[in-house]
Amino acid sequence: MRVQVSGIAIDVCRKNIKNIHLSVMPPNGDVRISAPLNLSDDAIKIFVRTKVAWIKRQQEKFANQARLGKREFVSGESLFVFGKQYYLQVQYGLKNSLELNAKNAILTVRKESTAEQRESFVNEWLREKLKAEIEKKLPKWEKKTHLTCNGWQTKIMQTKWGSCNPEGKIWFNLLLSHAPERCLDYIILHELLHLKVRHHNKDFTALMDKYMPYWEEVRKELNDFILLPMK
Repeated sequence: MRVQVSGIAIDVCRKNIKNIHLSVMPPNGDVRISAPLNLSDDAIKIFVRTKVAWIKRQQEKFANQARLGKREFVSGESLFVFGKQYYLQVQYGLKNSLELNAKNAILTVRKESTAEQRESFVNEWLREKLKAEIEKKLPKWEKKTHLTCNGWQTKIMQTKWGSCNPEGKIWFNLLLSHAPERCLDYIILHELLHLKVRHHNKDFTALMDKYMPYWEEVRKELNDFILLPMK
């Protein structure tokens, strides 16, 4: 079933569930709702009206991110840093640097630099930012859960935000540098708990509920982000 609310087309699927779930799906920002079997059409439309502003924000993000697939790293392009959108302002100098202000990411590069060289510098800058956040957040979650990983690293992963091997080493996707900070908290907790429970069973879910009662909301927010290519 498809409904229209405030000019937004929504695909509705009724399921044997207790709560209504709203998703804005990549890559085009299609809106889907999973609703309980007994929920009326009017109730669904009322729910959507309360979420119109959020839906449009997500669709705008996808529209911007879609343009990031073939970036040239020139002025005007978007750069997401921990969930906040900045606009690149490229200037020329002898030393590469990247500084953020309220709205812009000021990228200083050599005038003769290629798009690939600029991308490489920005990605390494993002890597350092991500590492700094992990170093700050990981000990807090280790203390809270009484679980300690056996080292961690960052790398590019095409289908996962994080992983944990049997030896207790955690890998974090470099693309977490684009997502909101609480998404990083979610992945840190998620992978730490795999040190205790390997599979996504009821015991694992119970631990997630214990330490982050709102984890399903954060997971959906994270999965709404497109995995942008990084080299």
